[in-house]
Amino acid sequence: MEWNENRPLTWEDFRGKPSFSSAYKASTNSGISIGWSLSESGNKVVLVGYDVKANFYPDISWKKDNIVKKDFILAHEQLHFDISELHARKLRKALAEYEGGRNVQKELTAIYRKYEQERSNMQNAFDAESDHSRIEQEELKWRDFVQKELEKYNAYAQ
Repeated sequence: MEWNENRPLTWEDFRGKPSFSSAYKASTNSGISIGWSLSESGNKVVLVGYDVKANFYPDISWKKDNIVKKDFILAHEQLHFDISELHARKLRKALAEYEGGRNVQKELTAIYRKYEQERSNMQNAFDAESDHSRIEQEELKWRDFVQKELEKYNAYAQ
């Protein structure tokens, strides 16, 4: 499922099998996908197009039935998806500014890996600082931060 600001996640989107051994009430699996097209121009390979998406994976995202504060937890899971979209926007910006080099495919792969690593690090920091939504004040700080960052990169939204 592709990120869409007009289509937030619902609990019905979480169709994976819950991990009952997990202490968590829900789990969002999201990430960034990328495709690009290259062309030869003279003796040089150039980037002619790209497609970057933030995706949510319903079949491996799950929820438990006994969730208290359902709306608050769903907002936490949405923020994980929003963090993926933020990094998709950052990646789109980097690709829009990319001028090419000696080994285009290797360089593009390195750019993708950089933003994917940053995305993963931010996801982990979000969960650590909010204690997986248990520290409400931190959760609210993160919501504000991610919203401002999304707005900052709004020119790179799809």
